[in-house]
Amino acid sequence: MNKDSIRVLVADASHEKYVDEILDTIRIAAKKRGTGIAERTHEYVATKMKEGKAVIALNEEDRFAGFSYIETWGNKQYVTTSGLIVHPDFQGLGIAKRIKDYTFTLARMRWPQAKIFSLTSGDAVMKMNTALGYVPVSFNQLTDDDAFWRGCRGCINHEILMAKNRKFCICTGMLYDPAQHTDYPTPLEVQEDVRKTLEERGII
Repeated sequence: MNKDSIRVLVADASHEKYVDEILDTIRIAAKKRGTGIAERTHEYVATKMKEGKAVIALNEEDRFAGFSYIETWGNKQYVTTSGLIVHPDFQGLGIAKRIKDYTFTLARMRWPQAKIFSLTSGDAVMKMNTALGYVPVSFNQLTDDDAFWRGCRGCINHEILMAKNRKFCICTGMLYDPAQHTDYPTPLEVQEDVRKTLEERGII
């Protein structure tokens, strides 16, 4: 399969038809890894698409290949990039990194002063985060927004999180602080594509 045939773009309302497949793919992947996930509803993910807060990858036949979304917390002082998933049929093509670059750039353009953070138990995501400038941090450096932490209730490790008073869990907390950086560590073509899309939708 040719990786160049996969296109990555900021999702919109027309992509809602992929939501159930996206959620099923996330659940299956989590079960296979034996790790927890924060459960999201169809409506939640569809709203992220409509609001221009999600990124989707499609092949030349418009098959779903990958997905991720972003959300703001603490009065937009923090942003998360979450739910990164690549369909098994399209793994090994570098799609995860391309999606990560898009969600990161999307977050930086929409909320340039916000700190971007990630909770992950996956080595691949940690590696991508590190390349973008994230650093491992304790949970007390992440948002204290209760709405964010309620999202962990669907995770199999939620009891561990609560037993530790939300100070740590199985996942690793990683943080990108824009005050420590001067540019976007993502390809110029990604930056231009995201900016054009947001301008066309009147978001920026």
